[in-house]
Amino acid sequence: MQSISQQKTAVVLFQLGGPDSLDAVEPFLYNLFCDPDIIDFPFAFLARKSLAKFISSRRSNTVREHYAAIGGKSPIRELTELQATALEHELRSSENISVLVAMRYWKPFTYEAIETILNGHFQRIILLPMYPQYSFTTTASSIKEWNRLVKQYALALPTATIESFYSNNLYIQSLVEKINEGLQLFGTSNEQNIHLVFSAHGIPVSLVEKGDPYQTHIEATVHSALAKGKWNVSSSICYQSKVGPAQWLKPSLRETIEKLATEDKKYILVIPISFVTDHIETLHEINIEMRQIARQCGIQQFEITSGLNTSPTFISALAQLVKEKISSFEN
Repeated sequence: MQSISQQKTAVVLFQLGGPDSLDAVEPFLYNLFCDPDIIDFPFAFLARKSLAKFISSRRSNTVREHYAAIGGKSPIRELTELQATALEHELRSSENISVLVAMRYWKPFTYEAIETILNGHFQRIILLPMYPQYSFTTTASSIKEWNRLVKQYALALPTATIESFYSNNLYIQSLVEKINEGLQLFGTSNEQNIHLVFSAHGIPVSLVEKGDPYQTHIEATVHSALAKGKWNVSSSICYQSKVGPAQWLKPSLRETIEKLATEDKKYILVIPISFVTDHIETLHEINIEMRQIARQCGIQQFEITSGLNTSPTFISALAQLVKEKISSFEN
């Protein structure tokens, strides 16, 4: 009989995904807006596909321009695959593990990870959504898609899920390291005048009212990072990437920048607190659009922390989470 550590384990990293070419922008948006966890209202199932087609068609030209400005595609697949490779390398010394990537709205799709598992003689699965803070729109959506396809493919293996990791000490440490790197861009003479802006992807307020813990998780993440970093600077939390007319979490990133400018804050460091890789929301929305807004408002220096990407500390955090789940199979 194999020991726990000898059993072949598939670790599946969930991410939203992103278009891998400019031609892929519209079908990617269509997949996104077809998700009932993204577009939901009474009897939405009757109109969801036609509505998704309308929204994706209407938004595609603008979004395509944004992707063109950052190189013609999303870097999220390559960066997530690099994270998978780094995590597998860190775990392979003690565990028989393969790390796979499953994107929600673009390639490689979730079904591709399932087919790899079916053909790979695996004995157990660990699901690791790459969303530090749990939300119905991200973690729950990815897991729902997984469960739907698992039933379709008749995949029946012991499975454990890491639903969130916003409180993991190594994850918090990886954030602190990125913030410290960002602070170095300002020079020592401006240290106490810097304002930290923690920007998270927004979600509709209606979801929070239904029990989505995302906002609470974001606030806890920021609190932990500030406690560990011990910076003598001011800070605030805001939300970005609003889509549609519904009320979303506030204040927005733009509103925050404009308000800070009126308070004579001249040095701003934006921390994309809910993201673990660089992608369109960081590379374009923050680094291009919001940078321009800050310049127009009179902000003297506007910086953004880089994504966690393959930060050694972040990869160690993921490895720790996986090892904890592996040990849970023994119980």
